[in-house]
Amino acid sequence: MLTPSSVAFLKRLLDTPGPSGYEAATAKVWREEAGAFATVSCDVHGNSMAEVSGKGGPTIMLAGHIDEIGVIITYIDDDGFLYIGPIGGWDPQVLVAQRIRFAGKSGDVIGVVGKKPIHLMKVEDREKASKFTDLWVDIGCTTRAQAEAVVSIGDAGVIDQKTLDFPNDRIVSRSIDDRIGAFVVLEALRRYAADPGEARVVAVATTQEEIGYRGGGALVGAERVNPAMAIVVDVTFATDHPTVEKKELGEHKIGGGPVLTRGSIVSPVAFRIIRDTAESMKIPYSLHAAGRDTSTDADGIHAHDPPHPVPCAPPDPRCLRERRHEWRHQWRHAPSRCRAGLQCGKRRRDDRARYRLSRGSAP
Repeated sequence: MLTPSSVAFLKRLLDTPGPSGYEAATAKVWREEAGAFATVSCDVHGNSMAEVSGKGGPTIMLAGHIDEIGVIITYIDDDGFLYIGPIGGWDPQVLVAQRIRFAGKSGDVIGVVGKKPIHLMKVEDREKASKFTDLWVDIGCTTRAQAEAVVSIGDAGVIDQKTLDFPNDRIVSRSIDDRIGAFVVLEALRRYAADPGEARVVAVATTQEEIGYRGGGALVGAERVNPAMAIVVDVTFATDHPTVEKKELGEHKIGGGPVLTRGSIVSPVAFRIIRDTAESMKIPYSLHAAGRDTSTDADGIHAHDPPHPVPCAPPDPRCLRERRHEWRHQWRHAPSRCRAGLQCGKRRRDDRARYRLSRGSAP
């Protein structure tokens, strides 16, 4: 189980604003925690690395992206209202009436998202979904000059919500995608550091995944770490709630363990190692099929030259695009247990060839 200090670290990580391209504050929280048991560094792309050296074995990269979706100021009008655009993928409907926390010129600035009241809309417009162009943000200013004194075009913001504890050992947070992944890879490294094996293990909190159509920070991180294998931890959709089609997405339950991605860019050897380890340790899991890319950092790492075998092990928060994430004690430590079981070479000295991981058939 997680210690109280690890849970406190997770909540600090979740609550610190860090949209794509603006992750510095969140990355600092991650590196400060990692510095207690690992060698810490960062790169020009903003990726944070924590390393535990092994005994001459292969290099294993554990990756989780630390950025979150956010908004960016695109215009300030004469009355001091802000207009915003998306950082990452949004359903603009969820922004209406939300508080937004911007990183302003001299500190945080809070605003409220507004739109035309439904009472004043034409009948045919009332049921239309909101678009970013329908929204503005009120920060209490009455002139452009007042607003420009505290914020600037290009300043970024996030929904101003703290992590909330829910019944049944669950939490709700705006940023579980993918702070939970950045947390899990560091927690796994913490356990490995307590009893290291042969492998050099590098946990990486990657940047810009939410906007990383060309690989984001993961591609740069893979070039620096140059792993023999990379394990990516990201989120996916839970399907144990109304309106979701299991035939399209698979059956993934909150409390049902991690979801293992299997598909075209996932090494069959790496997948089998993780699956067999989970089964030997009686860790429940479900499977996700990815016939093309995975929409995770695995895609960027796989694009690195030379390519690296990449399995994915995503948790399954509910209602991903509505940002209502839920997490359960029953499985929250399962990815770390899976990696502890791998022992990064310690228990598999006789199977070192498996870490070379060709694209051939699994043994």
